[in-house]
Amino acid sequence: MTKFYLAVWRVRAFCADSARTVTRVIRKEEGASLVEYALLVALIAMVCIAAVAVLGTYISNVFTNIKANLTSNNVQ
Repeated sequence: MTKFYLAVWRVRAFCADSARTVTRVIRKEEGASLVEYALLVALIAMVCIAAVAVLGTYISNVFTNIKANLTSNNVQ
């Protein structure tokens, strides 16, 4: 009977240690640092600048053509 109680005690101790480990892993929260946010902002800014550089000339030409068509049809 003593062996049974010893086995139960060992299982209980193991479960308690496992529960503490799981709790520690769950509670350990690591968020993004300031450096990661700065890198994201820099990447987004680079994409925006590239989009404006690529589309800027095209959009300018579109509006120039619209203006030319409106003035040729005497629309002011």
